[in-house]
Amino acid sequence: MASPKKSDCAQYEFKLIHEDAKALSAGLTTEVDYIYNDNEIYIHESADSIADLRARWNSLMRGLIASEQAVAATRGD
Repeated sequence: MASPKKSDCAQYEFKLIHEDAKALSAGLTTEVDYIYNDNEIYIHESADSIADLRARWNSLMRGLIASEQAVAATRGD
């Protein structure tokens, strides 16, 4: 099997379980399409290249981290 190239199509599926999933999902509205159910967020992303998918993943993670920090700040953590 050949090693994947940055120009290959790619996809990922991500499931996040968090007690404040609703608040975290609100922060993702402009980043990615998602499904929210109770305390779970489900995300499926695909892209025309691994490089593009990696950039989307990085944006998603930055958004989740910022949202979680904002939630923690409002709780006084």
